[in-house]
Amino acid sequence: MTKDKSGDKSAKDTHYANLRRAHRDARRERGEIPTPRQDKRKKMPADWKPQALAPEQVLLHGLHTVRAALDNPERKIVRLSVTQNAAARLDLGDLSALPFPTEIVTPQDLDRILGPDAIHQGVMLETRPLPHRRLEALRDCPLILVLDQVTDPHNVGAIMRSAVAFDAGALITTMRHSPTESGVLAKSASGALELIPYIQITNLADAIDELHKLGFLTIGLDSEGPEPLEGTFAGNRIALVLGSEGKGLRQKTRQTVKALARLDMPGAIKSLNVSNAAAIAMYAARQFLKI
Repeated sequence: MTKDKSGDKSAKDTHYANLRRAHRDARRERGEIPTPRQDKRKKMPADWKPQALAPEQVLLHGLHTVRAALDNPERKIVRLSVTQNAAARLDLGDLSALPFPTEIVTPQDLDRILGPDAIHQGVMLETRPLPHRRLEALRDCPLILVLDQVTDPHNVGAIMRSAVAFDAGALITTMRHSPTESGVLAKSASGALELIPYIQITNLADAIDELHKLGFLTIGLDSEGPEPLEGTFAGNRIALVLGSEGKGLRQKTRQTVKALARLDMPGAIKSLNVSNAAAIAMYAARQFLKI
């Protein structure tokens, strides 16, 4: 007896197509492959402008970003806008049973709100910002990351992803000259925004002093630091401080941290993107802490 495979082929093809698409989307979310070129996407009106958002309004987009937000019990959700296809890929089930308002939209509806550069993948989530965390809550964290006016949300998102990978206790930034919680930041972080406290403070020098009182050794990364990073580690609580793209650490920050250190690189290029430097520094710190 022979099997009739004709009935299974379509379902199998669809299954593998979904797997390939999910793999491609995951790589795109992580920045490993490029997003679609602008000229291949639908043209938006020349006068398109992003809508003004209220202070307590955050718009998240992208499958991984939205899934992570939906799974975060601390995330207060206002409304979900989703295409039929994205709803199926998110495995949302009966939309009418969800505990928040949900509307079915078209990709063009989301384009009009999020703009031509947003790779929304058919889903947008309106939420409130995550709860504010205080520095004293980090008392028992062995490793945290501090950013001195790193302005690019893509870089901050990539750093946040690495911080979660190395189990850092928090990512601390300034309120000014740093990205706020946003769709671009969250998309770049690929779900990490929901997994690590993102603490924005008013005065970085004061915050570093408070970290000292909590028992942290603060180490500022500087390409001209007096010694290699590995030689500066001590104690059981480390706060790595990284400066902005191009300018590095501000003078006040350099004067406030307990130590300045460099990443020694044997190659011809002696400087790294801040997100790459953060990942290397956290790896080195974890090796020292042995936890």
